[in-house]
Amino acid sequence: MTDEKKDAQLSSGAREPENPSSAAEECEIEPGEVVEEELVEGAPVRRKGIYLLPNALTTASLFSGFYAIVSAAGGVFDNAAIAIFVSMILDGLDGRVARMTNTQSKFGEEYDSLADMVAFGVAPGFVAFFWSLNGLDKIGWAITFIYVAGAALRLARFNTQIGSVDKKFFVGLPSPAAAACVAGLVWCFQSFEPSAWLTFLTMVVVGGAGVLMVSNVLYRSFKDLDLRGRVPFAAILLVVLIFVVIALDPATVLFTGFLIYALSGPARALFRGKPRRSAGADK
Repeated sequence: MTDEKKDAQLSSGAREPENPSSAAEECEIEPGEVVEEELVEGAPVRRKGIYLLPNALTTASLFSGFYAIVSAAGGVFDNAAIAIFVSMILDGLDGRVARMTNTQSKFGEEYDSLADMVAFGVAPGFVAFFWSLNGLDKIGWAITFIYVAGAALRLARFNTQIGSVDKKFFVGLPSPAAAACVAGLVWCFQSFEPSAWLTFLTMVVVGGAGVLMVSNVLYRSFKDLDLRGRVPFAAILLVVLIFVVIALDPATVLFTGFLIYALSGPARALFRGKPRRSAGADK
């Protein structure tokens, strides 16, 4: 046997154990299991499974959105609107719980986006359609689709802009606020008889919310508020007053509040002053 053949056999024999080991690693992954790669002290580490608590809250938010669709299809529009607001609360909790318990994950981010699409995109659109817009035939479902597509585009753009924009502002109307405008409208006027002005108002709110979600209008995110620091004693009295006002007529107060927030972005962009030019630039 020549030296070349011996070298070839030795090199091939050295490479043989690599395949069984890699195959064994692949076999360690159970079918249907979630495997994520995380950086631990600069080294990639593969972890199996998901975190239960934040994903359970996300599932509850998804269920609330699904329940809103079912309730709207059954004609129970007040329950449908309330379910969307419940979904908003749960959506706000899952992210904060994940950060507080250090259980953030890529799976949780993707799952949260999909749940938001159902709860704040599909659900409000279907609720408004079953409530008022279904009587407009093609115009009704076209306006509904504008809202649903706007929510999808808004969520996709938000996921790609994480870490690249100022945290003090949202680019475009946030999808939970848009959903609150639609749900608040339905909740506030669900006992009214169908009329032309109410149908027109629904078209404006649903279509306008869809357009504002994909616009470049800036909205305050309020993430710069320090909720952990000390505040004057009068601040807690203000919180009590806010809860009392909401309890008096939650439908009207919530709809009015989120509608004002939705209009604050265009108003800010329209009325904010242009930057003054320096004296040297004027010359």
